[in-house]
Amino acid sequence: MSEIFVGIDVGGTNIKIGCFDSQLKLICKTSVATEADMGPEVVVDKMAQTVEKLLADAGLSWQDVCAAGIGTPGPANYRDGLIISATNMPKFKNIPIRRMLSERLGKPVVFENDANAACWGEYVVGAGKGVRDMVFFTLGTGIGGGIICDGKLVHGCGGNGAELGHIIIYPDGRKCNCGQRGCVEAYASANSTAKRATEAIEAGVQSSLKKVLEKRGEISCKDVYEHLAAGDELARQIADETAKALALLCVNVLHATEPKRIVFAGGMIAAGDILLNRIRDYFNEQIWSLKAETVQIVFATLGEDAGIIGAAALGKQLIASVKNSNNIF
Repeated sequence: MSEIFVGIDVGGTNIKIGCFDSQLKLICKTSVATEADMGPEVVVDKMAQTVEKLLADAGLSWQDVCAAGIGTPGPANYRDGLIISATNMPKFKNIPIRRMLSERLGKPVVFENDANAACWGEYVVGAGKGVRDMVFFTLGTGIGGGIICDGKLVHGCGGNGAELGHIIIYPDGRKCNCGQRGCVEAYASANSTAKRATEAIEAGVQSSLKKVLEKRGEISCKDVYEHLAAGDELARQIADETAKALALLCVNVLHATEPKRIVFAGGMIAAGDILLNRIRDYFNEQIWSLKAETVQIVFATLGEDAGIIGAAALGKQLIASVKNSNNIF
């Protein structure tokens, strides 16, 4: 019998599901629409049905599955396995997702924050492999994060620690969607980067991005970096402000946890070295001079599979811990 671990990454639009062997090598994966408006029971049934189809297509059965891991966005009670709320899934309030999925699959289930699951994936087999202390940022519509200290995910007393996108870098600064002011997310997420460019053009700043705004009615973060590459001055200023905000975030987390590696993931890293090198440059300008720092600031390597890999890896860790506890006596 094979040892299979299932990883599930839940988003407001899509659910990604993958099956992995005992070495966390991907066997098969798929993506299905979340359809969160149909309610938790329907969504959980869809997860189970999709896993069943994946297994059948790969010539595997339920008996081969050891455990599953699931990552979801938004506040949650991870100790009790509850989704407290989720911005893109309004019907998911105080939902016992771990119990529901475990009962539907008939297997043990680990429940984790989606950013933490992706962080764990990068730590186990990706850009964080080989270190014991790592900080992870995912740069997308917002900024998510994860912290690993001495080989363990940091959760905090209520399970919702490592909300790194809401570290305040500019007191009384821009309003963030979370209600705070000056969060790094309000400056350096993909949405915020594009929004700052739009505001500058609407205020009269000249830029080649103006034609994009007039044609499409909006500017994307991708547009900013494309026009930066073409030599646009406003795009350069906006991109530099984004890099500086992320560098300040790196300085803060370095002093809080002293990771060996800081890993950036998410759609924004498609900007490449023009983003990464500026983050490193601003980091070196801002960091203290009391001692030389050896932290490595790098891009993630697992791409969109980080979440399902991390979730499956957490399932594998659960089974290993159960086996070890049974062997104590």
